Amino acid sequence: MITSDQLKDVLERAEALHRYLDIDKKQLEFEEEELRTQAPDFWEDPKRAQAQMKKVKDIKRWLDGYKEARDRADELQLAFDFYHDEMVTEEEVDNDYAAAIKAIEDLELKNMLRQKEDPMDCVLKINSGAGGTESQDWAQMLMRMYMRWAEAHGYKVTVSNLQDGDEAGIKSVTMEIEGGEYAYGYLKSENGVHRLVRVSPFNAQGKRMTSFASVFVSPLVDDTIEVYVDPAKLSWDTFRSSGAGGQNVNKVESGVRLRYWYTDPDTGEEEEILIENTETRDQPKNKEKALLLLKSQLYDRAMKKRLEAQAKIEAGKKKIEWGSQIRSYVFDDRRVKDHRTNYQTSDVDAVMDGKLDGFIKAYLMEFPTTEA
Repeated sequence: MITSDQLKDVLERAEALHRYLDIDKKQLEFEEEELRTQAPDFWEDPKRAQAQMKKVKDIKRWLDGYKEARDRADELQLAFDFYHDEMVTEEEVDNDYAAAIKAIEDLELKNMLRQKEDPMDCVLKINSGAGGTESQDWAQMLMRMYMRWAEAHGYKVTVSNLQDGDEAGIKSVTMEIEGGEYAYGYLKSENGVHRLVRVSPFNAQGKRMTSFASVFVSPLVDDTIEVYVDPAKLSWDTFRSSGAGGQNVNKVESGVRLRYWYTDPDTGEEEEILIENTETRDQPKNKEKALLLLKSQLYDRAMKKRLEAQAKIEAGKKKIEWGSQIRSYVFDDRRVKDHRTNYQTSDVDAVMDGKLDGFIKAYLMEFPTTEA
């Protein structure tokens, strides 16, 4: 049974949300922005109309989130009072407390995501490190972990490019995670090198092995985001896709490879951006998606420049080796530890099944305005 102090904490946190989210101002803003959607010529410019509708929906999500937290807190207050009148059980009060805490913490966490890019969908890429089969197997385990996390949070995952390992696992994978709220805001915390320590199933002597894989997360742009692509710096190759798909995959050059020469606006240095897409059997669709992924990368670079975080980003792209990891997964010791926040858990199986919220929350609470 919860204490009166726990009830007081919930009510105070709910009231604090009203203040620092400036709910009254958001309500007025919502009414004004929604009024603009009722103009007779609203849909004459579809692109602008969609951007306006998105703006209205974003404000409404904040209002709905606050209402949920406020309602849960009020229900807990009633349940606590009714318990003393023996009208509800202790279990019902505890259940109301858990629901109120979840609603409040969800909104508190969302409030940590204040960057313009945080609400966007994202592109997540995993590369295996040196070490052959062991690292490639680890990369595939990470791929499954993020897919399970996305599934549990209602996101859609699309694999746009996958390179199988030589014997097992994968060399690399590019996934788009979309269809929900704040995919980039949450997953930017995963940027960096992930280290695995375990007794290797691929080692006949049963030795303890260390493997590395890198994770890079970028916001996925949409049609409302303007990104300039210089056609003179763009070229295409096509190739036959491999993997599942039947005979058509081997006969038709549906896979596309995009090459783009990016010039750093500060240093003038040139770098080739290479993107492959084998998502569908339709080459034009694969080209369209590859171009979107390019725009996401270009936007990501411009964003990091704007936030003056380039030095930190480059520091995050260390070699995939000792000393550069952001998180260690030690299977034999039953421990997963994030080296940036010192958050850790002994429930290794749950983490590998996608339960990453504790790590994500710890990161966002410690670095609320810092880009990953």
